[in-house]
Amino acid sequence: MTQIDRRGFLTMTSVAALVPSAAFAADPYANSPFRKIAQRDWKKRLPAAAYNVLRLSATEFPGTSPLNREKRKGAFHCMGCDLPLFRSEWKFESGTGWPSFYTAVKGALYMKTDFEIGVPRTEYHCAQCLGHHGHRFSDGPKPTGLRYCSNGAALKFVPDKA
Repeated sequence: MTQIDRRGFLTMTSVAALVPSAAFAADPYANSPFRKIAQRDWKKRLPAAAYNVLRLSATEFPGTSPLNREKRKGAFHCMGCDLPLFRSEWKFESGTGWPSFYTAVKGALYMKTDFEIGVPRTEYHCAQCLGHHGHRFSDGPKPTGLRYCSNGAALKFVPDKA
């Protein structure tokens, strides 16, 4: 068994403490002007349902989003800042009542652990404006096995140009 001395322990913990800050420094959206918008301005800027989801982490009632029925080719963008998050070809019918996707645009989402219902879940936010969108689960279809369960109120659909 390898033993570690006090100096080695302090070195390891110092390096470990730097890892999160290094990851944050690599955030391509760290200087996004959307992150500087005040809560009162978000409230003026967004429809009420979008504000409640994006800024207050609310959940819309299942089956209420018109995006559940969206079948055209295009992209689903963040309602808060217009960042593309999902492509229509990644959408699937999950039976949950919320728009669901099996993958997301690379680098477009920020993940965090949510304990709000007493068990850990992976919550995701727009990486650019940090607006709450939904949760990611491990019960989706192939090829990823993931399900990004989205609040439609936090999304807007942008059809592909013909």
